[in-house]
Amino acid sequence: MDLIQNIYREVVEGNQKAAKVAVQAAIDANIPADVILSEGMIAAMGEVGRLFEQGEYFVPEMLVSARAMQEGLNLLRPFLVAQGIEPIGKVVMGTVKGDLHDIGKNLVSMMLEGAGFEVIDLGTDTPPDKFIDAIHQHSPQLIGMSAMLTTTMPNMRHVITALETAGLRGKVRVMIGGAPVTETFMHQIGADGYAPDASRAVELAKGLLLA
Repeated sequence: MDLIQNIYREVVEGNQKAAKVAVQAAIDANIPADVILSEGMIAAMGEVGRLFEQGEYFVPEMLVSARAMQEGLNLLRPFLVAQGIEPIGKVVMGTVKGDLHDIGKNLVSMMLEGAGFEVIDLGTDTPPDKFIDAIHQHSPQLIGMSAMLTTTMPNMRHVITALETAGLRGKVRVMIGGAPVTETFMHQIGADGYAPDASRAVELAKGLLLA
């Protein structure tokens, strides 16, 4: 399994080109796609999360590792589909209306993909109706909202109100995050979970799937 170890190492170290080469080598060696994903990439992103929580990695290191994982996943995705590998869950992600910040949201999205989730990324400046449309179209278990400005935080509440109005609130779990967001705010608006960083967002998402 040296090929899997190569993928693991290159993703943890954030070597995008090398990770892509390593994944292609594993595909060429007919290693099953689910093994490449779980033992190579998901395991590597788990280690990246652990290093972050221990203070050995910071956001830039997480970002380059996530991008390396993304390079490999782009190659692997058709083989996962062909093999019938289902994601562990589906998440609709978006930065709320009025907010154009996307680095944090993008990092969380990539970390979730690295953990085996399917992510539908709505981008930035996302109005409530766009979240509603995405839920109708994709039937996710979770939605994730990001806000990086205190002035846009209230728009998270507007999305939850829209979910209630559309009769969808009971069908999805809502997780929120962003620099000014707090656990207290989560309770105030009626969201289901809050994560202060991308690593804990993955654990939160897994926990909400089981709740």
